[in-house]
Amino acid sequence: MNEKVKEFREYRAAMNEKILAADNKVMKRIFNLDTNTYMEGALSTKVKEMLGLVSSMVLRCDDCIKYHLEKCHEQGVTTDEMMEIFAVANLVGGTIVIPHTRRAIEYWEIINQEA
Repeated sequence: MNEKVKEFREYRAAMNEKILAADNKVMKRIFNLDTNTYMEGALSTKVKEMLGLVSSMVLRCDDCIKYHLEKCHEQGVTTDEMMEIFAVANLVGGTIVIPHTRRAIEYWEIINQEA
């Protein structure tokens, strides 16, 4: 496994565990809402992850971008689809999103090499 991917996954898992271990009702509800939001519904899980990725890019959250890139990969998003997702994010978010797109492409290539 690529070291960048391993580091991201381990850090995220460890911090999520600490957050949930604090047993804060609001934080647990937020995590639950997140889980339930991305479940299959009127929109497919794949579409929801694509929407999550665009939103994360526009909000410029690199951790969120990595998370949704991994989820999109799990949902079978192709590189051609990913480039269109990046195009929408850059159109909506403006040129400030370009640096995040660069890092997203790098991470996308890494997770696709591991498959």
